[in-house]
Amino acid sequence: MSGPAGGSLSVVIPTYGRDDVLVETVNRVLALDPPPAELLVVDQTRRHSDDVERELMRLSASGAIAWIRLPAPSIPRAMNVGLLRARSEIVLFLDDDVIPEPGLIAAHLEAHRESGAAVVAGQVLQPGEEPKSGSDGPFRFHSSERQWVTEVMGCNFSIRHELALGIGGMDENFVRAAYGFEAELCQRARAGGADILFEPRASIRHLRTPSGGTRAWGHHLRTARPGHSVGAFYRILRTSPRAAVPARFIERLARSVRTRHHRSRPWWIPVTLTAEVTGLAWAMVLALRGPRLIR
Repeated sequence: MSGPAGGSLSVVIPTYGRDDVLVETVNRVLALDPPPAELLVVDQTRRHSDDVERELMRLSASGAIAWIRLPAPSIPRAMNVGLLRARSEIVLFLDDDVIPEPGLIAAHLEAHRESGAAVVAGQVLQPGEEPKSGSDGPFRFHSSERQWVTEVMGCNFSIRHELALGIGGMDENFVRAAYGFEAELCQRARAGGADILFEPRASIRHLRTPSGGTRAWGHHLRTARPGHSVGAFYRILRTSPRAAVPARFIERLARSVRTRHHRSRPWWIPVTLTAEVTGLAWAMVLALRGPRLIR
């Protein structure tokens, strides 16, 4: 369908390890006015509960969604698969645990049309947050003021399809929790001349469901596994001037244990540093191989 902005929009929802909240999110998106031209659910969950499996099969059989199954979890891979399958001129990426405002799709379309922006970052309200006006302090995604920005949040942003494909989509070297993939994507988009508009009318409430998604890789403060740190170090390698990389590595390592959690529980410091150093080494190997983009 064509929206009021004179364009069409596909919604892509990557999902992993989510059941009822996924179905609720899908139904909320389908109920939007206007609805998306198509809704692609890129599913990396090996097996859902029986009720959820039946509902997704029903939605797929009816044509309400395109249900795409992938064998292994990867946020950027799932987003790239959705990007390649999408047919609209604008692609909106949403998380699988969100409550969209009724005008979400119209707001994204209108923001692209009115501003000429190639990328639109939507408002994200985390649990307990409400829209906030004023420009004191750093920009936050619960702002209520439209403005030009440099980054997006992966749970609510839209991008012109042609641009996204032209810059290679998401870098699939952002593994596990994939922290930082949005910033690296935005740097490539901006290097190509794209502008990024923050549109507060394009709003969602992010539920931050405690299981599945990035939470599947454990809590970043209480794990020795590098799933949460590798992306942060890879982002530094991909987006920082070479001369600044060592200082930013040191800053990241120091900040990782300079938290209230570690001050009150210092025995977690060596555990966190193990995760960080392992993530750093993994990131360096990934960077040496070069980015994994859509070719």
